[in-house]
Amino acid sequence: MGIMKYFSEIKDHRASNARRHNLYELLMIALCSCLCGGLTCVDMADYAEDNEPFLRDFLTLKNGLPSHDTFSRLFRCLDPEMFSACFRGFMAAFAEAAKGVVAIDGKTLCNSFDTASGRSPLYMVSAWACENRLVLAQVATEEKSNEITAIPILLKMLSLEGCTVTIDAMGAQRAISQQIVDQGGDYALALKGNQGTLHDDVRLLMKDQDRPETPFHRTVDGDHGRIETRTATVETNIAFLQETHDWPGLEAVGKIVRETETTKKGVTKTTTETSYYLFALIATSVDLS
Repeated sequence: MGIMKYFSEIKDHRASNARRHNLYELLMIALCSCLCGGLTCVDMADYAEDNEPFLRDFLTLKNGLPSHDTFSRLFRCLDPEMFSACFRGFMAAFAEAAKGVVAIDGKTLCNSFDTASGRSPLYMVSAWACENRLVLAQVATEEKSNEITAIPILLKMLSLEGCTVTIDAMGAQRAISQQIVDQGGDYALALKGNQGTLHDDVRLLMKDQDRPETPFHRTVDGDHGRIETRTATVETNIAFLQETHDWPGLEAVGKIVRETETTKKGVTKTTTETSYYLFALIATSVDLS
């Protein structure tokens, strides 16, 4: 089991009479279960029972299938810090083979607010491999405002060669852009008022490009009385922007205009929203919708 080499430093602290099942086989079953949506020890035991022929292709299962109590006992005895370090190593190795779009995003974990101590809810910043549909790495913070400091730590865990990193406007920072480029990646960053003068200059430039002959791409989606038209424009003639701002790795800027029509009780309402972006690549297939 080549994959288990990343967990070789984990110590088995189970009592000697509770080691009927191999530690690494249990971890492999748990990993497979989680990849298929399993969340609990019962899920892991059910997964093993439902997929025994598949598991026996690469596991011995000398003493049969483990029960949910076996998984529960295993995870109670594991050193969480050691397991976390080994798992990060495994994900880092996996990330080296991941290509395409890597989306960096932060989410507040449900029910993570500690009412007794008054501590803030836990906020996780994750790197999501869009093509592989897998979280490559995560960093926990206690507040959304700490996302700016968490992103560089997260990026260090990843191999970005051949990847395009997407981040919302909070991540549109010079240091973050420079790190992505230094690690061999490209970026597509949302741009808002947190980069005031750059945002203003990009808006001015893209306004000048609102001409019929300007290249653009348009999509239309509609459902349940709602129609959204998205028009995307990219501008590569950004010499004056770079003279003024000298943004790391910047090759192009773009904007998306979202026009939404909603009809309710025979009345149609139209709203328009415009978003701006920074690109470290000229030709991009990144979905910014």
